[in-house]
This record gives sequence, C-alpha cells and structure tokens, in this order.
Amino acid sequence: MSANSGVQSAETATPARHCPLCADRQLTLFAEVKHKAQQRLYYQCNVCWLIHLDPSQRPDPTAEKAHYDTHDNDPADPGYRKFLYRLVEPLVPKLRPGATGLDYGAGPGPTLSVMLGEQGFSVTNYDPIYVPDTDVLERDYDFITCTETAEHFFRPGREFERLNALLRPGGWLGLMTMRRDPQRPFASWHYIRDPTHVCFYEQETLEWIAMRFGWRLIIVSKSVALFHKPGGTQISD
Repeated sequence: MSANSGVQSAETATPARHCPLCADRQLTLFAEVKHKAQQRLYYQCNVCWLIHLDPSQRPDPTAEKAHYDTHDNDPADPGYRKFLYRLVEPLVPKLRPGATGLDYGAGPGPTLSVMLGEQGFSVTNYDPIYVPDTDVLERDYDFITCTETAEHFFRPGREFERLNALLRPGGWLGLMTMRRDPQRPFASWHYIRDPTHVCFYEQETLEWIAMRFGWRLIIVSKSVALFHKPGGTQISD
C-alpha cells in the first residue's frame, strides 16, 4: 500500500533537522544501517519517539511507484485477506450499522474496502498514486482505515492532521503498521528493508499522537492500533 505524496550509533544531536511528526528538533542519530551499499541514517525524536529515515535518503517518486507496482494486493487472495483481518476484526464491533469509511492509502489493489463492504459498510478508497481523487478528501467519515501506510508517510505530522480533519466526532481510525521490537537489533528488522518505509512508530509515538489530537488509543497487537475521536454517536466500547 502507498501513502505519499544496524549497529547502534553514539547519540548525536542534529539541530539542523526536525521531526517530521511533531516538528521538534530534539533528534538523536538512532542507527546507521548498511543496505545495498548505502549507509542509511535513522533518527529518533526525543519528544514523540518517531524513528525516521534521513529525508535525503527517501526514494524519489519514480522509484517509489516502481516498488509499489511490485505489490500483489489481490482482493481474492485468502492470505492477504487474513492479513487485513487483523484490523477488520477489532474495528467492526466499534462501528454502527451503515457507517461510512475511507481507506486512506488503498494501494494498487484495494481490498479492505471490499472486506468491509461485505459487512455492510460503505468505504471509499483514496491513494495519492493509484486512486488520487482528492474530492474524497473534502468529506468526513465515521471511520478511516490506514493499513501498512503510515510507515510510508514523508510528512506524518501533516497526514495525521488531515486524518483528524476527515474523521467525524465519535469516529474511529484503524491503524496497521509494524512497531519495532526493542529486543531485536534494528538492523536485522525486515521492515526497514523496504525502501519505501521511512517512518517507524513506537508505542510511545502512538501515545503522543493520541494526546496531540485528544484521541483515545487502544493497542490491539504489535501492528494494530485503534484511535477513537471523542464526541458523536459512534459505538465507543
């Protein structure tokens, strides 16, 4: 899915940079990881704890799309459906019948909208590369799904601002993105091997996001979290 538009190193301040989520400049060089002859630099924010790839090392638009084009996201694939069900299962009981949603970062083979449609929900797809209809961003929604997308955000601060604006009071945001296991070396983590993965969220990062927008956070698993926006009439238990 798309969404845009190691050896541990000694702690090194980088005052010339800022965090792409919270915009703070309290950054530490978190890791240097060699990948395909390139030394990649990862920084961590000391405020929201987001880990992000050095912006100068992000893929260009052509390379980014070329990588996404290799994804085989088939709505008829039982394995892919099982993967997405990790989010569907905890989200559906939170939604009122007939709720309307947005799959933000639907990718080259929208599937989540199909699965939720089968359960009676109306879901609109948006993806800046594959479904770039910006008219859908002029509405608001009872729920938003963001699966394997947030790790692609170049500017997560702006993206979460947009998601907050799109979400109605009482609505739910279902987020799927892998969180780092602190017991395993960062350099061997498969998630950073994807060249389009540029942001990595700790649990503390999700807590910061919830605090920033006044959302309630429910941690479902190591890769799934739900955010509830207060107000409205959505089911909230």
